[in-house]
Amino acid sequence: MDTHASLQIDTFLPYMRDVSRCEQSLRELNLMWRMIEASAKMNCPVEAKAILPTMAATRAGFNRLEQELVSSLVREKVSNVLEEIGTKAQYVIDIVVRNLYERTADVGFLATDRELCTFVAGLHDDRDMIRARLRAYRNKYTVYDEIMLVDVAGNVLVQIDETTPLEGTTDPLIKETLASDTYVETFRATDLRPAKHEALIYSRRMHHPETGAVVGVLCLCFHFEEEMAGIFRSHRDPAERSNMLLLDGSNRVIASADPLWIPVGAVVPVNRDADPRLVVYGGREYLARTFPADGYQGYMGPPGWQGQVMIPVELGFTGLETTALKSLDADVADGLLSHAQSFCPPLFEIMSAAETIRRVVWNGQVMTAGQNGELLKLKTILEQISETGARSNELFSQSIRDLYETVLSSSLSDSEFVSHLMVDLLDRNLYERSDDCRWWALTPELQVALAAPHKSPETVARLSEILDYINSLYTVYTRIFIYDNAGMIIASTDFKEDGLEVVGTHIDETTLEHVSSLRSDQHYYVTPFENTPLYGERPTYVYHAAIRHPDNAGQIVGGIGIVFDSEPEFSAMLKGALGDKEEVSALFINRSGRIISSTDPTRPVGDYLEIDPELLAMENGSSTSRIVIHDGHYAILGCTVSHGYREFKTSDGYSEDVLAVVYNSFGEERQKINNGNSVSTTLEVDPTAAPGREFATFFIDGSLFALAAEHAEEALPASAVSPVSMGGRPERIGILALHHDNEAKRFVWVFDLGHLMRGYKSEIDSSSQVIIVKRGTQSIGLLVSELHGVPEFQASQITPTPLASPTDGMLVTEVIQANGGRLLIQSINVDHLFAVLNDQEIPIPAEPMKIAA
Repeated sequence: MDTHASLQIDTFLPYMRDVSRCEQSLRELNLMWRMIEASAKMNCPVEAKAILPTMAATRAGFNRLEQELVSSLVREKVSNVLEEIGTKAQYVIDIVVRNLYERTADVGFLATDRELCTFVAGLHDDRDMIRARLRAYRNKYTVYDEIMLVDVAGNVLVQIDETTPLEGTTDPLIKETLASDTYVETFRATDLRPAKHEALIYSRRMHHPETGAVVGVLCLCFHFEEEMAGIFRSHRDPAERSNMLLLDGSNRVIASADPLWIPVGAVVPVNRDADPRLVVYGGREYLARTFPADGYQGYMGPPGWQGQVMIPVELGFTGLETTALKSLDADVADGLLSHAQSFCPPLFEIMSAAETIRRVVWNGQVMTAGQNGELLKLKTILEQISETGARSNELFSQSIRDLYETVLSSSLSDSEFVSHLMVDLLDRNLYERSDDCRWWALTPELQVALAAPHKSPETVARLSEILDYINSLYTVYTRIFIYDNAGMIIASTDFKEDGLEVVGTHIDETTLEHVSSLRSDQHYYVTPFENTPLYGERPTYVYHAAIRHPDNAGQIVGGIGIVFDSEPEFSAMLKGALGDKEEVSALFINRSGRIISSTDPTRPVGDYLEIDPELLAMENGSSTSRIVIHDGHYAILGCTVSHGYREFKTSDGYSEDVLAVVYNSFGEERQKINNGNSVSTTLEVDPTAAPGREFATFFIDGSLFALAAEHAEEALPASAVSPVSMGGRPERIGILALHHDNEAKRFVWVFDLGHLMRGYKSEIDSSSQVIIVKRGTQSIGLLVSELHGVPEFQASQITPTPLASPTDGMLVTEVIQANGGRLLIQSINVDHLFAVLNDQEIPIPAEPMKIAA
């Protein structure tokens, strides 16, 4: 989501109480920094000279970051709300277009139904039989609330809704349809549906079965209100903080989740560009997202239709319980937070600023170690800096967590919603397949042909012609075939031209047994999702319905099978639901975890997904989301179990549960995260203790180390290290330039202390620092995970380690017992360190060699 620089922070800030509190705290801290800087200039200007420039830079950076942090919090919150309502707005229009695409195929096929065409042509007048046939169709395709046949003069010949009887119509759609060689789509008020404010009708002209003359019009009336109510009921915000709308090309509301709030017929402002701006409707300010149709199989839906979701700005940032991080294991939460740079660059700057403050204090403490006189004043200043820095760091950390909570909570909600959308798309699509096979099984020509004892080549050719015509309209099938009561396939299409020869082969006995036991034309059978020769030994669903004797519905004479093209169709559903989301993968799986479709190339169809068994056992229609480790990455998982659509999988006897799973990756898992702010490493100070020995303390991973303060010169950010292209020992990672007043620039080698201690390379992040360690005339840099402090310890707290000598390579020669012995700090022996490294590599020239880019 790109919320550009045009975002007006002050517009949204009054609606974000938490951000306003943060802004107030930042202002107070900014004032503190100014007071400390002024105090240092007045009380110890000479002693503070070395750190005043850093303090000034820190204060200036803090001032800038104050604005950045508030802007980031506001921008991310606005972005997340726009993302959330945008996903739902896109869903509204996409699901409508996918549904209506099926209607364009339905009207094209039913308009050629021989029984209906014969009646409209006047070749017989059995109105009751035709009405029964139309009702049988409606019983399969329950999305229609009226079907009618109209002659060329506009007289209504037959209709299935007898509660609103019609004699005829003057609607111009009849004339338009008679003149068209394709379907006509009409949405408006019409005398064909006098009880409705507006009706959505699909019409197509019908031809004389013998002469081909145009004899009338078929009208399929889509139950628009019921369909939209179902979409809104299933996918609207449960708290009803927002309103879902369907708009026409004039931005007029044609369906509303809450018509008492925003009524049908109202014209509303739109936001097609995802601008982070407020729109006004009815004297109230809203955030809104608007999406036109992307189209489906080339069909774009009724011209101009759009999906929109609107949420009042005063509700947009409330009512969201953000506890994602609190509920996580501490290591996982810290690992997620360590990816702040990639997820939000301003946060990375804030975290870097916190490290800068800590480094200023640490360097000042090193500089004043063992000093008396005026430098004691500087120590007081450093204590103030440290205290204020700790408060600043606490505020930054909390703000970072708040911002991450916002992002994670939004992602959790979005992933759950997307998984819900995926199973909804699947159920809606497969609902149509169950309708198709049952209706086509009622085709009279198929019934007559299969009831005949012999099938001539001419009959088979005619059957193939019928099936080819059906497949040309319903392109989601690779083949449609019919078979006799022994299960032998006698005719089949080859729509995708896969070259499979199936005519003359037999369907499997299990399928034949199920089809032969279907009780009525309302029942069907679906094969399990498994490899089938009908799909080139790939897995798919094959839908079957029994074909019955034309004069005896109780006698089954064969069946029809339709092979769903599962690979591209399921893939399109997953990709369509994901949209342009990056770093997101999605899968359909069954109850055992077997993959039905996947956007992840490493998890092909047929494999099993490793997933919590608790998710596989969720109830139908249930959704959840959580943070997991997936392929070595932190990820948001969203999961929903299919719940059916209309009567499909709910009351028609068919059960085949599918789960949609979504993974949204947030960065690689990090096994060891620096924990310099851990309470367990906060040192307890005894103010009555005598002066002790001072040590510079720091972290390697999560462990605390120390070295004698007199050997610590200063600390610099690890980002300043330049790697070198020449070879050398693996612990040596590069060189670092040192700049000091009245001194020529000099360089030191930098060694990875963690690598020296444990044998593998350290990970460098925003907390990583380089400590300059001196011994006599020699200096080196040591890469450490994080700085800690410069505390004093009594001799009684320091214990030598046994058998530690320069020759055995032991770097730790003392252990410091702090906090009453609860905290052990390993002390690095600088003499041993230089002895280990002193293989004529430590002295380096004034100018470095071959600095790598």
